[in-house]
Amino acid sequence: MKKLITLLLIAFVAIAKAQIYTPVKWSTSVEKINDTEYYLVAKATIEAGWKLYGQNIPPNGPIPTTFEFEKNADFELVGKTEESTPILKHDKVFNMEISYFHNQAVFKQHIKLLNKAATSIKGSVEFMSCNDNNCSPPDTVDLVFELTDTAAAPAGVTPQFTFNNPPADNNAAPATTVSETKTEAINPTPIHNQGIWTIFFLSFLAGFAALLTPCVFPMIPMTVSYFTKQSKTKAKGIRNAITYGISIIVIYVLLGTVVTAIFGADVLNAFSSSFLFNIIFFFILVVFSISFLGAFEITLPSSWSTKIDAQADRSGFVGIFFMALALAIVSFSCTGPIVGSLLVQAASQGGIAPIMGMFGFSLAIALPFALFAAFPGWLQSLPKSGGWMNTVKVVLGFLELALAFKFLSNADLVVQYHWIEREVFIAIWIAIFGALSLYLFGKIRLPHDDASDRISVGRLILGLLTLSFTIYMIPGLWGAPLNLINAFPPPQHYSESPYGVGKGAVGVDEGALPEGAHLFKPHNIITFDDYDKGLAYAKQQNKPVLLDFTGWSCVNCRRMEQNVWPKPQVLDILKNEVVLISLYVDDKRPLPESEVKPSQIREGKLIKTIGQKWSEFQTLKYKANTQPFYVLMNHEGENLVAPIGYTPDTDDADEFYKWLRKGITAFGK
Repeated sequence: MKKLITLLLIAFVAIAKAQIYTPVKWSTSVEKINDTEYYLVAKATIEAGWKLYGQNIPPNGPIPTTFEFEKNADFELVGKTEESTPILKHDKVFNMEISYFHNQAVFKQHIKLLNKAATSIKGSVEFMSCNDNNCSPPDTVDLVFELTDTAAAPAGVTPQFTFNNPPADNNAAPATTVSETKTEAINPTPIHNQGIWTIFFLSFLAGFAALLTPCVFPMIPMTVSYFTKQSKTKAKGIRNAITYGISIIVIYVLLGTVVTAIFGADVLNAFSSSFLFNIIFFFILVVFSISFLGAFEITLPSSWSTKIDAQADRSGFVGIFFMALALAIVSFSCTGPIVGSLLVQAASQGGIAPIMGMFGFSLAIALPFALFAAFPGWLQSLPKSGGWMNTVKVVLGFLELALAFKFLSNADLVVQYHWIEREVFIAIWIAIFGALSLYLFGKIRLPHDDASDRISVGRLILGLLTLSFTIYMIPGLWGAPLNLINAFPPPQHYSESPYGVGKGAVGVDEGALPEGAHLFKPHNIITFDDYDKGLAYAKQQNKPVLLDFTGWSCVNCRRMEQNVWPKPQVLDILKNEVVLISLYVDDKRPLPESEVKPSQIREGKLIKTIGQKWSEFQTLKYKANTQPFYVLMNHEGENLVAPIGYTPDTDDADEFYKWLRKGITAFGK
C-alpha cells in the first residue's frame, strides 16, 4: 500500500510538471591549451524537435544566445565566444535570416588565466528555444567551469563538429550545470554563409560607389602616372600595381579586424537590440549624410597626410604601402561616411561581418587602381571628371539619411515608445526619396552642384526610378504591405493608424476604451496587458477571460495572430465574447521597485522585469513555460477548459474555434 501511494505521488508530480519544458540542458567542461590558457566549453543538449537560437540574430528577431562571464582578476577573456556551425534559414514571420541549432551546440570561450590558484570560473547564458508548436520564454542558466579537472585541447587541428542525435525526453528535469571532463572539437568561427556574403556584396557595391566620388576618382590617373614613371619595366609596373592594390585591401581589412576584436559577437548582439546603440548610430549616420549633401566635409588632420606622404617617397614595398595609406587618408572625406555606415551595419550583424564588409569595400576600390596602374592604356576609356561625381556623392547622402531612420526605428521598437510608427517611417522615406527625385531632375540645387541646366540621360533614368519608388511607397500610408521594403519599416501592427490614414477602428471608439486597455491592431480586439485590470473588466462585462501568454520574439505567437485570429468565426469571439489579456514573457521593461521580489523558481534570483513576472506566473500557476499558451478561465481564475498551445492554421481554424466555443459554453453554465 505504501509503495502504491509513493507511485501515485510520483505520477502526480510527473503530470503536474508535464508542461514545464526544459528542452535545452547545459553542461560545462574545460580544455587546457597551455599552463595559462584554457577554453571554457558550454555544451547545449537540445531536445528532439526543438531549436536553440544562435548568437548572431538581427535586431527585432528572437532572443539570441548570449554568454556573460564574471569579472575578476583571476582571468581575462581572449576574443569572443565561438559557436559550432549553426543552420541558417529565412524566417517568413520575422522576415530575416535566423541562425539556430538542432540536437546539440557547443560554445567556446578562450581565456588567459592570471591567477594560477583559481579553481573555477562562473558565468551565465541567456537563451531562447522553439519547436514547431511552442517557444520557451527567455531563460538564464548559471554556468560553472571547474579548472581543476581539464582535458587537453586538440593540438593544432579543429575538425568539423559532428553529433549523434540525443534521445527525446519530454519530461526531463530542469536544466542544470554539470562539470565534465570531455574534449569536443568545434568549428572556431560562426560563419553564416548567406548573411556574410550579403554583407560582402553590399560592401563591394558601396566601394564601387565610393570609387565614383570626387575624392577618389580623380586620383586614379594620378596614381597611374606615378607608377608609370617609377616602373622601368612593364613587369615591375604590374608587380607594383598588385602590391598597391593588396595594400589598400590590407589597410581596410585591418580596420574591420580592429572592430571585430574590440566588439565580440556577444557584445554586438547586445548592442544591436540596445536603445542607446541605435540612437548613437542614428546620429552618426545623420552627420555622415549631411556631410555628403555638402554642408561640411569630414576630414582627418592634415598633419597625418603630410607625414604619410613623406613615407610614400621611400622606395620598395614600404613606399607603396604608405601610398595606399595616403589614398585612404586623403579620400576620407568621401570614403569615411561610407566606411562608417558599413561598419555600423556589419557590427550589428556580429561575428566576422566587419572584416568581410571591409574586404568587399576595399576590393572594389583596389581593383581599378591596380588594373589601371598595371595597364595605363586603359585610362583612355575612363569618363572625364565632372559634376556627375558630386551627384554620386549626394545620392549616397540621401541613402545614408534613409538608413539612419532605420536605426531610430529600431530604438523605438526596443522601448515601445511609439515615436516612429509605421506611417511616420514611411512618410519620412517618401520625403527623403521624393527630395532625391527632385534633386536628380535638377529642381533642387546643393552647395557643390555646377550651374548646368541640363541633366544627363543616366541622371534622368535614376530620377525616374527614384520617383517610381517614391510613388510605390505612398499606398503604405493606407496599409499596403510594401513587400519590396518590408524589412525596413516597423511591422503593420506597430502603427499609428493600422486601419488606414484618417480611419479608426470600425465599431470601437478608441477614446472610450476601458482603463488599461488598448486595441490589438489591426484586428481591432480590445486587449489588456495588466492581469488585474483585465480581470476587473471581465467581471464588469460578465465575460470569460482569455489569457494569452505570448512574447515579442515568439514566432508561433505571431503565426497565430496573423493566420488564426483573423478567421471570421474566431475574430468574432475575440472581439465580443471574451476579454483578452496578453502577457508578454519577454517584456524587458523594469518592474516598479515595489514589485521586485525573489523568484520562487530560480534560487537567489530576483524578478526585475515585466516579462519575468509573467513567465514565473505562468510556470507556477499553470505548470507550463512555453508560448503561445492560451487559458480560458472564469472570474475566480478557474480553468473553463484545458489550456491549449499553438494550433497550426487550418482552412477555417477549426481546432482553436472549437476550443474557444467549448470554454464559453462552460462559462455560461
